[in-house]
Amino acid sequence: MGKPAVQLALAGIYTRTVEASLDRIWENVFDWEHLAHLHESSFASCELIEKNRSGWRVALALNGGQASQVIELRADRAAGRYVSTTLAGSGSGTEIRVVLAPVAQHLTDVRVEFHLPEFDEARLASLAQAYVATYARLWDEDEAMMRHREAALARPGKTVSIGASIDLGTEAAVRNGLPLSFELDTVPFRVVELDGALVAHAAICPHWLGPLAQEPAQPGAVRCPWHGFRFDIRTRRCLSEPALRLAPAPTITVVDGRVRAERGV
Repeated sequence: MGKPAVQLALAGIYTRTVEASLDRIWENVFDWEHLAHLHESSFASCELIEKNRSGWRVALALNGGQASQVIELRADRAAGRYVSTTLAGSGSGTEIRVVLAPVAQHLTDVRVEFHLPEFDEARLASLAQAYVATYARLWDEDEAMMRHREAALARPGKTVSIGASIDLGTEAAVRNGLPLSFELDTVPFRVVELDGALVAHAAICPHWLGPLAQEPAQPGAVRCPWHGFRFDIRTRRCLSEPALRLAPAPTITVVDGRVRAERGV
């Protein structure tokens, strides 16, 4: 992997302390697949060109009518740093240099430098403001995902006990509150309506333990907000990755006007 031989100027610096471990941050850095899903307000699509142990190269389409880019990420994990370089497209030649420094078990200092092929001071200042605002938003979204994943990984493994059940309330109240999130034996699920019937589905994505409970239930399917995996609610199968399946969900029944979720034998 090469990089453009261009002269660059330091436009600005963005720093923050991220509430995530260094392991979660490196996991996030190498995960190119989340870009067009977790950051869908910024990126329209992301296609992999190449990846190896030191990073990846992708074709990234920006939202807002901007031209596409080819972005290359090169990481030196031992040194705690990585560089994202725009090889082609809008901002070609730009390097985003990031240094990571662990502060505590779940705290990491992040320093981001924006090196641009631009030497007009006024334009550099304007671009710096735009880059800082963009990266603040991207890190907000990344941090929320990493904190959620950290908590999910720390949660003890649990399966719904055979015969476990819960009363969810009257049918009228449940239907008025759809989609309805609940826990059965400490495992999260959600009730949605499919073809007039009440159906439960697992509220955790099996890929990276992403949250499904806040996502709109599309026709017969639910989508993970982190990587875009969609699951058929009835079959539990992932529509794009056959190896992934939602965990089994309780059966929903209506008896005497009340809704129950129960794990059968």
